[in-house]
Amino acid sequence: MRDLFHLPSGGPYLLSHSVGCLPRRARAALEAGYLEPWQQTGGAAWGPWLETIEGFRAALAALIGADTAEVAPQQSVSAALFSFLSGLRAVGGRNRILMSEQAFPTVGFVAAGLERLGFETAFIPAARSPGDAANWESHIDGSVAAVVAMHVHSNTGVVSPLAEIAALARHHGAISVVDAAQSAGILPITPREWGVDAVIGSSVKWLCGGPGAAWLWLRRELAGVIEPLDLGWFGHEDPYAFDIRHFRHAADARRFQGGSPSIAPFALARAGIETILEIGQEEILRSNRACIAAFAEAVGRPVDMTDRGGTLCLAFDDPAAIASALSAQGFHFDMRGKCLRASFHAWNSPEEAALLGRTIADTRLAFRPAA
Repeated sequence: MRDLFHLPSGGPYLLSHSVGCLPRRARAALEAGYLEPWQQTGGAAWGPWLETIEGFRAALAALIGADTAEVAPQQSVSAALFSFLSGLRAVGGRNRILMSEQAFPTVGFVAAGLERLGFETAFIPAARSPGDAANWESHIDGSVAAVVAMHVHSNTGVVSPLAEIAALARHHGAISVVDAAQSAGILPITPREWGVDAVIGSSVKWLCGGPGAAWLWLRRELAGVIEPLDLGWFGHEDPYAFDIRHFRHAADARRFQGGSPSIAPFALARAGIETILEIGQEEILRSNRACIAAFAEAVGRPVDMTDRGGTLCLAFDDPAAIASALSAQGFHFDMRGKCLRASFHAWNSPEEAALLGRTIADTRLAFRPAA
């Protein structure tokens, strides 16, 4: 699996939660899906360019077990969330957008921007775990228009109980949205099994597809109901009608595509997704858990990854000291406040994980799981 990627120089690369490694097939995919058509045909490149977009949609649909018609390419997770939520209407006292205070900040920023449309942002306090369905149940009522839940929280690795959240939202007449940016490529993404209305995500992390190629999955039954404010000719039922006075939403998820798509990011992202599919998400997760078991043995204490994503999130009272020790060994990692974040992907080995464990053990610094 390691040979399928270009790895940065230095020590073990543990930043899949931030930027996944470049797949070896990516350069050829960029050439074939973007550069060669442009070089050879100029303006006629739009034909093969749009085939590149459709190839991305098909690969993403295969990853999450969906139909291609339910997938809309997006420039970013923020754009995907705004495009979807902007199609809702704040009416009849139902105007709150609910999320955990532990959610990735961009989710809150998008919700704040929608307040000018009559919505309000509501938070479950950070002290109440988003992994506990009871904390969602106590905050969802008839005033909630939409519930936005992280599949995996980037600060802690905690997994939200999505099926329970979706059921609660549905019971109260609210829309449910899942942000899968930190999970796609390492945990199964199963929108239909969860019972949610929409899933948004990116390609830059575990999917190893680079930035600029985000996506929106929309439950097909909603395609004719939600009309986004972010309109563009690629969201038109017939993009080539060229009638400026009349816009008709596409019948499926394409209505959320907006204007002319960027091509290069989706050529690269398709290569990343196809690499992940070739390896198998189940195999990547198995490898991840084997590495974490090797880490736990080397550090000399158990690590419980029940209801956690693929990232090891450990809180240290002296983050500067642990960062110095890991940097001295060449590890590629990051710190978010006092929390060390280290992710084991397909290219990592139990030996690298054990080295991380021994390095931390040698510092004699106390740590605890982030929560």
